[in-house]
Amino acid sequence: MSRISTPTLESAPAASKPLLDLVHKKLGVVPNLFRVIALSPAALEGFLGLSGALSRTLDVRTRERIAIAVAEVNGCDYCLSAHTYLALNLTKITAEDAELAREGSSTDAKAAGAVRFAVQVVNTRGAVGDADIAAVKEAGFDDAQIVEIVGLVAENVFTNLLNKVAQTDIDFPVFHTGQAA
Repeated sequence: MSRISTPTLESAPAASKPLLDLVHKKLGVVPNLFRVIALSPAALEGFLGLSGALSRTLDVRTRERIAIAVAEVNGCDYCLSAHTYLALNLTKITAEDAELAREGSSTDAKAAGAVRFAVQVVNTRGAVGDADIAAVKEAGFDDAQIVEIVGLVAENVFTNLLNKVAQTDIDFPVFHTGQAA
């Protein structure tokens, strides 16, 4: 059970309601995560702004692989469950690739470079080495895309931490970090 209240769409702060309506229009539902963030209209606005901007970076499959990898590293069952569902059902990556993302890799060589780098960013709290930068560039990413990968890591770390603090009720098929899929 969530330790922080999860408002209904009706009980959410008035300033959050138009933003939640946008989430509903985009996703067809309003997952619990968004309703928890909606407790702070400023946090919801900031999160949706960052998320919206970053949704125009890299490709959707790589973004979902990064989200899965970051959730696994941070031990966030909510985000692992949500992004595994999205990856398998919307972006249509394979179950094998979802499992590899949890291990910090991918069946796609370029995506594997981004996922490995994202895991290093989380594990080192950004203190990556020159070899990590060289490896992500070798995988085919330029400086701007490296910034975008770091942005995706930051976006996912925010939701990982919030969900762990709140113990947000998982409203997706459940996956647990630290366990094989």
